[in-house]
Amino acid sequence: MAAANARRRGGDRHHRVIPSKRKLDEDDRTHPRPSDPAAVLPPRTPSTIHFFVRAETKTLVIHANPDDTVQSVVDLICGTAGVASREQCLVYGGRQLQGDSTLAECFVGNDSSLHLTGRLRSTKQPRAWQLANDMVFAISSMIDGRLYANRDASYVNTLVKEFLILSTAASVDQGTDPFLDYVEVFLLSGATVALVKLYLTKYHSAAEKAIRYFVNSNSEYLPKDFQVKCIPILLDFCKLLAWTVGKKDSLYLSCRNAFASLLDVPDCWWAGHLEWPVNVIPQLLPFAREMADIVIAGLSSDSMLVSAKDLCELSSFLHALRRAVQEWMGGKTGPIPKMVYNSCDHWISTLYAIYRELLKKVDECLKKLNRDFLEKGMGQSKSLSSECSHILVVLTELNSFLEIYEDAKDSLHSVLLAWRLPINALVKCAKRNSNLYWLLKHKDLLEFEARRNLVLMLFPDGKDDFYELHEMLIDRSRLLEESFEYIIQADASALRGGLFMEFKNEEATGPGVLREWFSLVCHAIFSPQNVLFLPCANDQRRFFPNPASAVDPLHLNYFVFSGRVIALALMHKVQVGIAFDRLFFLQLAGKAITLEDIKDADPFLYSSSKKILEMDADLLDSDALGLTFTREIEGLGTRKVIELCPGGKDKVVNSKNREEYIDLLIQDCFVTSISKQVSRFAQGFGDVLADSKLQKFFFQSLDIEDFDRMLGGSDCVIDIKDWKAHTEYNGYKAKDRLIGWFWKVVESMSIEQQRMLLYFWTSVKYLPIDGFGGLPSKLYIQRSPVPQDRLPTSHTCFYRLLLPPYPSLTVMRARLQMIIQEHVSSTFGIW
Repeated sequence: MAAANARRRGGDRHHRVIPSKRKLDEDDRTHPRPSDPAAVLPPRTPSTIHFFVRAETKTLVIHANPDDTVQSVVDLICGTAGVASREQCLVYGGRQLQGDSTLAECFVGNDSSLHLTGRLRSTKQPRAWQLANDMVFAISSMIDGRLYANRDASYVNTLVKEFLILSTAASVDQGTDPFLDYVEVFLLSGATVALVKLYLTKYHSAAEKAIRYFVNSNSEYLPKDFQVKCIPILLDFCKLLAWTVGKKDSLYLSCRNAFASLLDVPDCWWAGHLEWPVNVIPQLLPFAREMADIVIAGLSSDSMLVSAKDLCELSSFLHALRRAVQEWMGGKTGPIPKMVYNSCDHWISTLYAIYRELLKKVDECLKKLNRDFLEKGMGQSKSLSSECSHILVVLTELNSFLEIYEDAKDSLHSVLLAWRLPINALVKCAKRNSNLYWLLKHKDLLEFEARRNLVLMLFPDGKDDFYELHEMLIDRSRLLEESFEYIIQADASALRGGLFMEFKNEEATGPGVLREWFSLVCHAIFSPQNVLFLPCANDQRRFFPNPASAVDPLHLNYFVFSGRVIALALMHKVQVGIAFDRLFFLQLAGKAITLEDIKDADPFLYSSSKKILEMDADLLDSDALGLTFTREIEGLGTRKVIELCPGGKDKVVNSKNREEYIDLLIQDCFVTSISKQVSRFAQGFGDVLADSKLQKFFFQSLDIEDFDRMLGGSDCVIDIKDWKAHTEYNGYKAKDRLIGWFWKVVESMSIEQQRMLLYFWTSVKYLPIDGFGGLPSKLYIQRSPVPQDRLPTSHTCFYRLLLPPYPSLTVMRARLQMIIQEHVSSTFGIW
């Protein structure tokens, strides 16, 4: 026995620890790795064996004699790492190895995979360990040409599938936690290492098939919700494949893509593994660096093209990194100060370098686009912008760094400010994407068309999300009442899907009828006869809620209805000739009201308030006006005095408190008195948005002039040249005498008559701010086969006017004059 112990102690001289070929958390750009996994191992003598020991996130390659003790291996590893060996043990095949046993007695041979861990009291999932060890042993035998050399390579795939089926079945029976134990078994057993080694041999097809079981979810053996828990396994495959076959290998690319996509699954967060940011961040950083380099290379090419797949992977890794960083910050307010970028954790400066390099490359791309726009003209901007839309995706990722780095906000804003021309061109052509909302926080850098495109993205895309139209059959004689019932009783989701509109006893249907309904119902809502809204004294086209609307017991429901209708009009891009007063618009945006904001709504109060503020102090202090902190209101024939503040009746207005008095007066007259109406309107408006919580953000993202253009349309004189330029002919030619008569009659009409003709033709009374070019279609004049004594008709849905071949200018004028009568223009279209 003494001799045996001496022999075992003497064994320490023969084994050594070699840095693993899988030290994958180092930068592979500065640490070249051999493609052959055996290349890192020194020459072996016939009396030694080599095997792998996994310690935390690293794997060591050990050379030792078969008769060396287990404890001697533990002592050497722990001595190198500075860890107390008495607290550690080696695990192999799901069993804790006894320290005084030899490696041979424990059946540790070449390519065995052991795990260094804290001492175990028991082994979980013995069947899983058995399958994993069978898999590793089978692979080792296949590689060395031993026991399984002539066996069908599909045996390995069978073992992997059986392992996964066992894992999912146990988790379904016992809950989700056991699956994580199986994942740990797979990693500790060295199965990932073995499969990658097999991939380097002639059995690579079998290995690839086995690895792809983890890449692609399958209802039979790896459902999607369980695949998320395999993130640590995919991470290990990515590292091993990158180090052995390189990052251009198709299997590596598939593993990396699957890894990235699983990071986007809600609440995955590493599926219970490596949950602490200090471990997660170093694991993710190399992938973020890799994808950033790929994207930068694409942006550096002449075409500046980057694949959507690469952009998606970059976004996934950066998003997961930011989540980890936010956890690392522990809820601290504010970004990381610039002074600690290089004096704290290494990853802070590394991640910041990624941000700076991406920003620099985007800056260069925008500069190139700006030059192209100036050289080729803005006429080419649409095609160029469509080709380079991915630049906005990269900018969106850069914007997410604002919460992490102190100087990110200024550096990003300076790039946006420097290249406003290409930024606006890109945003105008941007497709629906909720990730672009952040650009609205830079609305001062954006033109109206760009802001409009972004805020319209706040509305749902009914074509994609909903399949049933909300149908309405309205009696014109009861337009407002029946419209109210249809809209207020509808579920918000039904309204977001689209509307189908018909008037009773009329054949016409389609978009043209819907545009007509919007125009009619909006003017009914804002009619003074319905007491919901009041027109501004200085601008009758502008409206704000009527403080006295409570005379109608249903008035608050009508404000919900009004909010829904206005939002729907915007969603359907219908201009209705209505504008909001500034004080109403600002309250919808959640902003405070000042004296200047009431100028149009109440010019008398505005003028009086200005006089009080500018009045001589001595005269005001003499109480010549006899003002106190009160105001009088009338309601149902009675007068009522309201105190603007507690004790207001006894508080005299003087030179020291006059500003407070004016502020309280404005607050009471134009905020408090209509707060319920504004709130219910905002509620209805939010019902139609894709996310009702974005209601205030919608109005904050626009200037009131923007909103006027979007809802009201153009109130300018109609440009006849523009009208002609956007009109085409069927059955006629532009040079025909009859067409000449037509335009001559149109030019002689008043502005209102021209609007009525346009309304009859298209159901559009107010053009978009960009004129006829802003309509979704060209206009058409089509030859009508009806007799010459008939009136023109229209297909408003298709912007088509059916014009009979009238024999003279006089007849043409008479017929057109008839259809522009208000009672005709609203009812004579076909559809």
